[in-house]
Amino acid sequence: MRIVSVNAWGGARYDDLVAWLPTTAADVVCLQEVTRTPDLGGWTRFEDDARVLPQRADLMADVEAALPAYDGWFTVSDSGPVTDDTGAVHRQHFGLGLFAGPATLVVGARSAYVHGRYTDHGDAWPHSNRPRAAQVARFEQDGRFVTLGHLHGLRDDTGKGDSPARRAQAERLAALVDAMREPGDLVVVCGDLNVLPDSETFAVLAGIGLTDLVGTADTRTSSYPKPVRHASYLLVSDPAAVRDFRVVEAPEVSDHRPLQLDV
Repeated sequence: MRIVSVNAWGGARYDDLVAWLPTTAADVVCLQEVTRTPDLGGWTRFEDDARVLPQRADLMADVEAALPAYDGWFTVSDSGPVTDDTGAVHRQHFGLGLFAGPATLVVGARSAYVHGRYTDHGDAWPHSNRPRAAQVARFEQDGRFVTLGHLHGLRDDTGKGDSPARRAQAERLAALVDAMREPGDLVVVCGDLNVLPDSETFAVLAGIGLTDLVGTADTRTSSYPKPVRHASYLLVSDPAAVRDFRVVEAPEVSDHRPLQLDV
């Protein structure tokens, strides 16, 4: 089984992303920062108090069109305003997308909030402390069961250091994954965790038997100018089951580098 995970940056590098995804031969694709805007396609403008970004109106639909044989699953974390190229304002939903390939059988799935709860932000998006959801699914392929969870971790204006909120997020994630897994499952957790390599998040996840494969590797691309280059991680319950793992440096499809795991 091949698993690919990447923070899709709202589709800001849409052309690169949708050209690359079909070439990955992934059995499961996990995307963070996925958008959905009812009855709207094309481009929108996202703005909070720290940045302005181009975003796809419906990145979920864009990826479903690029991967037509895959089954897509969207989970919203929060909603807020975006504008189209005429200046009209629309309500955009923001969250996670998981795409299961045709040879991968989904035998269970659950999503839950690991920080906060669903929020419609009204007239303005906040820059930090936004709600966060996680998706966890259980798959069967060739007689092997895999429990896979992913999330987009809490963003905090003070940086990526440990905090009570991040510890609580890790504990909720661990409980969600542990409730889905069954004895004998290979467990994988991935995503943009928004923490540093020495975070206590990894100790919490080690408590359910997970080992990080990324460590201090650079998981950012040239689209990200800041000096802290750590964000995305991938953890497994059985490192001996890993056939190949890589942080994909090229092509660049986001401000994050994709993670690719073969088990």
